[in-house]
Amino acid sequence: MEKKLPISVAIISFNEEQNIERTLKAVLPFVSEVIIVDSHSTDGTPEIARMLGAKVYDEDWKGHIAQKNSALAKCTMPWILCLDCDEVVDEGLRADIERAVNSGELDGYSVNRRTFYMGKFLKHSWQPDWKLRLVKRDSKPEWGGYDPHDVLKINGKTGKLRGGHLLHYSYKDIYDHYQRLVKYAKIAAQSYHKNGEDFCYCDLVIKPAFAFIKKYILKAGFLDGYAGFAVACSSFIYVYLKYLFLKELLDEDEKNGKDNIRR
Repeated sequence: MEKKLPISVAIISFNEEQNIERTLKAVLPFVSEVIIVDSHSTDGTPEIARMLGAKVYDEDWKGHIAQKNSALAKCTMPWILCLDCDEVVDEGLRADIERAVNSGELDGYSVNRRTFYMGKFLKHSWQPDWKLRLVKRDSKPEWGGYDPHDVLKINGKTGKLRGGHLLHYSYKDIYDHYQRLVKYAKIAAQSYHKNGEDFCYCDLVIKPAFAFIKKYILKAGFLDGYAGFAVACSSFIYVYLKYLFLKELLDEDEKNGKDNIRR
């Protein structure tokens, strides 16, 4: 029997039966514990996860950050590997994780996530995509940032695992991509609004244009062909919608006579 590493895997889920088995089968051979906080899935996600050996907790949705922190709090191993249901640890990354845990030199490690989009793994768009995901439990890991763009933070020294990738099977198809794009743009706008962000019309012109230029030219997305162009266009639309939704929220406040604190 293969020796398990002292790692807890922390995952949040909702209706991920198409992804969860692939994600879990990549880590179960070498980790000691899998913690999943599920938000009342209506498909077979919890059953598949339990069948494979994961500990599944059913909780109301509290937002990306709060939900992920709930999963962190339930982990019992000295190390925690944070994953999404659509992410898969490849063989190179697995070997790097084993070396990092056995050495214990640093308190946390970032991994490079590589996205599968329009039938292929992109080499330039959304690259590099370093995410802090492997951390010591005693480094006090906590998810912060703003919904839905959460960021894992720790107290301690961090490094990068360069031997493999976290394979990101993010979208089933273009329709799925744009459904999520609109949803996440609205969630981001609500977070901005909650934090007192202001709005100016340049946000609808300059920032979306820069998002396109960054993805397509500065990050060499054009080398990924049509997929790279599609990614750049989606970045333009996401940023545009984010600020348009923010303006809608602020206009609603003005209409209702609410006083908002501006930064």
